[in-house]
Amino acid sequence: MPSHNVQGPVQVLDLHFQKEGTIAAFLIRTSAGPVLVETGPESLFPHLERAVQAQGFALEDIRHVFVTHIHLDHAGAAWRLARHGAQVYVHPAGAAHLVDPAKLLKSARRIYQDNMDRLWGRLEPIEADRIVALEDGQTVRIGGVAIEALHTPGHAIHHITYRLEDGLFTGDVGGIRIGAGPVIPPFPPPDIDLPAWAESIRRMRACAPNWIYPTHFGIQAAKGHFDSLEENIRNIATWIKSGLQKGGTEADLMQPFEAFIHELLAAHGLPESVIRDYEIADPAFMSVQGLSRYWNSRTGQ
Repeated sequence: MPSHNVQGPVQVLDLHFQKEGTIAAFLIRTSAGPVLVETGPESLFPHLERAVQAQGFALEDIRHVFVTHIHLDHAGAAWRLARHGAQVYVHPAGAAHLVDPAKLLKSARRIYQDNMDRLWGRLEPIEADRIVALEDGQTVRIGGVAIEALHTPGHAIHHITYRLEDGLFTGDVGGIRIGAGPVIPPFPPPDIDLPAWAESIRRMRACAPNWIYPTHFGIQAAKGHFDSLEENIRNIATWIKSGLQKGGTEADLMQPFEAFIHELLAAHGLPESVIRDYEIADPAFMSVQGLSRYWNSRTGQ
């Protein structure tokens, strides 16, 4: 069995978001130099730089950066890598927001308000010639390594899952899994789409991976992963829908939903420290907001 931090050419880089084991980037060793999947937020850029250096590389050695989607915990530092000379690979629907991040910043600030800068740091534009928009099924070959892009919406319309050999970098559409806990889907606004998410899971299953590389967090065996993800999509989406049907508002549902998630995780025998890790990686309020928006948009359908 491989260690928690390495599988084949893939090395986990822990970015220490509030504590260890909540946000990862992944370094892939190739004969043409290191490749990075995910960057983390700009606020953690010093951690990323130290982690890359600990693997024997400088930031300038990284010429290729793949981001699963443009949410700030996944791609917030991409502009920094681009200024060090990297090409940034992204979904076509996300590319324009990296060139001009004004709308992305406005949306994120609406969610995080006064905590925005502390959590995520700065976000600056990336020159258009530094960005590569990947089509569904497109494969990029770098130093003998082939990375295939699969468009996998559901969590976000601009989400890509990357296939490398027998592993999948699943960003958030593959859920959050910390340690031996269950797979919990994050449901932030604005574009949760449950049918699209179900189709994305079908596509990820069809790859028959042995390994899952979730950004939150690390390296996980694929066996049972998607079963757990599907179960908890149903559980959480149904819970929010039921609360709304009973007349609850987002504000009404916040505290009961936090208790529901706590009980769900505790039922798996997780200690309080790991339950807190899940909350750091996936704050409960975001799923209340995202699923409330989803269900309310479908009222009367």
